[in-house]
Amino acid sequence: MAVWEIVVLVIVALLVLLFLGGLAGNARAGAARDRRLRQRIAEADHALADARATDRGWDRAVLEAAARAALEARRPGVEVESLELVQVVDLPGTDEDSAVFHVVSGGADERLELHRRGDTWSPASGPS
Repeated sequence: MAVWEIVVLVIVALLVLLFLGGLAGNARAGAARDRRLRQRIAEADHALADARATDRGWDRAVLEAAARAALEARRPGVEVESLELVQVVDLPGTDEDSAVFHVVSGGADERLELHRRGDTWSPASGPS
């Protein structure tokens, strides 16, 4: 075997090792990101339970319906694949409350923030 063949084999082997290392690192980062998202969802669920116990306007079905309506208005025809409540802000009164959803639709992740006025939920003004 010639020297140049050995050099090529070593370079190919290093590239394969770097590729496999990158795959492993990406999988680990994705798992960590998923854990953080699940933790935020659990915290939001607890906050929603607390808010609902003190204020009748925090109904999960109403929130999700408002989020789906806001997404349909923003991007008509795009199917929502996942809609997860990740943050609840329940301040005194009803005009300062907000809810944040992590949305997967059309293969893209986005953040949707809703604000409350009385018993009506609507998208936050401006980009979210």
